[in-house]
Amino acid sequence: QVQLVESGGGLVQAGGSLRLSCVASGSFFSNDYMGWYRQLPGKQRELVATVTSGGSANYGDSVKGRFTISRDKAKYTVYLQMNSLKPEDTAVYYCTLASLYWGQGTQVTVSS
Repeated sequence: QVQLVESGGGLVQAGGSLRLSCVASGSFFSNDYMGWYRQLPGKQRELVATVTSGGSANYGDSVKGRFTISRDKAKYTVYLQMNSLKPEDTAVYYCTLASLYWGQGTQVTVSS
């Protein structure tokens, strides 16, 4: 069984920064991609960023240039550095492993 545990969410003012972390445990292929999605109430989950085992990153249009995803394969951990946060970034952020497994989510709230 695969478990993903997120941390690092919280409340921040607009323009501030947060760093999310997600640690994977269990049995899985280390070559699977990892990433982050987010969801607002009543809306579909949307891509934030993904990163392959080789380090290639893909970002959603709304976060390009502000967020950076990285991965430590040895620690089975993926990070999301979020800078220049905006109120519209407020959402529950979910970590994923190959879109097959999901974390429980961590709330990010950006105040104006």
